[in-house]
Amino acid sequence: AAGGTPAGGETLTPLEQEVLDEYARLVGNLNNMSTLLAELSTTPSTEILQALRGLERKTSLVFTLLNASVYSIVLQQQMYGQEGGQGE
Repeated sequence: AAGGTPAGGETLTPLEQEVLDEYARLVGNLNNMSTLLAELSTTPSTEILQALRGLERKTSLVFTLLNASVYSIVLQQQMYGQEGGQGE
């Protein structure tokens, strides 16, 4: 047979076989990665949840302090407004 192929069928060169083996390994790795990503996206890790809880607490504290500051400013303005009105 011409070109190194037997008459009964086609054989692969060692390089072609190596390329096919690498593709098969790549498909396996991609499937594993897809499975892991699916697991990560459906079940968030406890570390992420704990970090988010901490962030939520800090955000809540900042919100409370901001509200208190705004309330204090509004009260001060009202008091100064009343004092100014009484002096006239």
